Amino acid sequence: MTFKAAMFQDEDKAREALEALRWPDGPYCPHCGNSDQEKIAKVEGKKQSHRPGLYYCNDCKGQFTVTVGTVFERSKVPLTKWWLAAHLLNSSKKGISAHQIHRTIGVAYKTAWFMMHRLREAMADLKPTGPLGGSGKVVEADTTFIGGKEANKHRNKRDSKKIGGMGKQIVHTLVEREGKARSHHIANVSGKTLRPILTAHVSRKSTLMTDTAGGYMGSAKSLNATRWLTTALANTFAAMLTQTRSRATSRCSSAASLACIITSLRLT
Repeated sequence: MTFKAAMFQDEDKAREALEALRWPDGPYCPHCGNSDQEKIAKVEGKKQSHRPGLYYCNDCKGQFTVTVGTVFERSKVPLTKWWLAAHLLNSSKKGISAHQIHRTIGVAYKTAWFMMHRLREAMADLKPTGPLGGSGKVVEADTTFIGGKEANKHRNKRDSKKIGGMGKQIVHTLVEREGKARSHHIANVSGKTLRPILTAHVSRKSTLMTDTAGGYMGSAKSLNATRWLTTALANTFAAMLTQTRSRATSRCSSAASLACIITSLRLT
């Protein structure tokens, strides 16, 4: 799909594309839930004094368009811009900033920021079903600190004591490889904070991959049947394997076990 597609250029085509996506079996009333096509009429007329794409429900006597009940409702931003922003957000491998959206689709930065928040909210899984991972699956866990650098602030607002993650917001994310991700805003990275998140959102049959942060040490033990490997530990194993592969080719396969690696180190 390119930016030359009709849904990115023509407002009527953009609305029709949304209607086809949201109403594959025909329009339904978002006010009362009526889906009887004989009781729903499209408001049409030569004067075009009404909103484009307006429908009338004979059950509740209400009017609606395809944007009612969505993040596009009551927005002054053209639907073509919304489609562009949604396409860029979903097709960008590493995500996209509001600044880039503002430059690319030609809207103000505040508008782009507002649009990104609404689109991300629409993408949220409001009713997650079950924990992430499972037998033979890997779930990665990590935290990041969100906030600007002190050096970028006005001199009067800088605090020399706030270095690293101090004064920033902490976000913890769980990512199932080739699966879904779940993020949580947390107060700190202690085991007391992380343990409830891990036990509630990670299957005990999963392999949990984390870094060596202290909060994970005790938390991983509470996941009774969960295998736990830190990234640092995994890297150590990989380095050991690389060093010993040439010396222990006859003793270890390419997928050598830890016991075989240790044996090879001792033998060499």
